[in-house]
Amino acid sequence: MVTQGTTSADRAADILLLFVDGDETLGVSKIARDLDLSKAVVHRVLTSFVDRGLLVSGSADRGYSLGPAAAALGARALRTSPLREVARPVLEEIARLTDETATLSALVGGGRVYLDQIESPRDIKMVVELGRRFPLHSGSSGRCILAFLPPEQIEDALTHELPPLTSQTITDPAVLGDVLEQIRREGYSQSRGERQEDAASMAAPIFDLDGRVVGSLSVCGPAHRITETFRQTHTDLIVAASDRVSRALGWRGGLPDPIVRKNP
Repeated sequence: MVTQGTTSADRAADILLLFVDGDETLGVSKIARDLDLSKAVVHRVLTSFVDRGLLVSGSADRGYSLGPAAAALGARALRTSPLREVARPVLEEIARLTDETATLSALVGGGRVYLDQIESPRDIKMVVELGRRFPLHSGSSGRCILAFLPPEQIEDALTHELPPLTSQTITDPAVLGDVLEQIRREGYSQSRGERQEDAASMAAPIFDLDGRVVGSLSVCGPAHRITETFRQTHTDLIVAASDRVSRALGWRGGLPDPIVRKNP
């Protein structure tokens, strides 16, 4: 979900963030419709981005896609990300101990993106798309971030539409609210077939120096391998791993003080 702004800078940022949410190529009409902006405003912003190499314009369908300058920014962000740097050895260890793919997600603009992954050595495995933004309500990586956001942001998420990514995605705000409460109590989340059919995962949140949730660490794989027995065996491992990353970022360890939800 994109949080729409009112200033020129807000509109420009909202437009650029649309390109990390889904379709690789977007047209003026779709962008204007999705953000409730005039086509003239959208066209001006897109032209500015093209001039600076952040976007490129296709000649056939007149659609726009991310350009070389955007790729350079993304690559620079990965190289200089403290979260990715401290989490990398932990991901490698988790992948080795579980024999499944270990991933790192970061909170970005009302959603989350995969920042890094260590793939499973198995022939059949989960591989995620780095840099693409996903909603927080679907899948264990997003939900364990959502569960520890400030109360007003949680309430805002529960009052907006929860679009399904698969037939298993939780779209009922009341059900999602209960699941978030459970995540806050237990310190981890799990999902099965909610973001991608026939896939399952478990994840734990990562906190910064001030105890603010900034991302999550997860293990994911084919649903037939991420069983209840697998979860019971590896829950403590995943929680301890995310705690190590949080401590490396300066957090004192453990879960922040309980979040008190407002009555709707």
